[in-house]
Amino acid sequence: LIAVINTKLPECGELLVTRAILAFRKGYARKDRMVVSAVLALLGHLFNQGLTHELLSLQLLTILLDGDPTDDSVDVAVGYMCIVGRQLTEVSPAGVHAVMERFRGLLHEGTIGRRGQYRIETLLKIKRGGFVDYPTLPDEEHLDLVEREDQITFELGLDDEGLSGEEGLDVFGFDE
Repeated sequence: LIAVINTKLPECGELLVTRAILAFRKGYARKDRMVVSAVLALLGHLFNQGLTHELLSLQLLTILLDGDPTDDSVDVAVGYMCIVGRQLTEVSPAGVHAVMERFRGLLHEGTIGRRGQYRIETLLKIKRGGFVDYPTLPDEEHLDLVEREDQITFELGLDDEGLSGEEGLDVFGFDE
């Protein structure tokens, strides 16, 4: 629905992406797995619909897997990769290769727990299968409502300064 609205009112799409980025930042800073998972699911589907640029997806995966990741961050990253994997492979095969190499590295290092290792092994199998069970659009013939040339893609990044959630828009005010 937002992809359709975005073609006519791109300000709404940009606001949604901006607020999702801000929500991810806040949830990640608080180490709130539920918030981060929910926001990543939203951002993943926005990427699949063409609202966000692939660099945002790669930034999110890099943040989750950077340094010494926890089992939770690996689990969340695997879930996000399942959502965006097919589309990301089409638009940025080199980026997917780098992310998958990081997953393989984590698996071989043995620094993560059993659950994380199992999730990575499962992701590697899914990737080998071409993300067949994870389509870009769940029901492509019915949900592909916007032509590629009509899509407006926002190139907002995770580290962009000056992102504003414009909370003033949440309150209705009568025009004078």
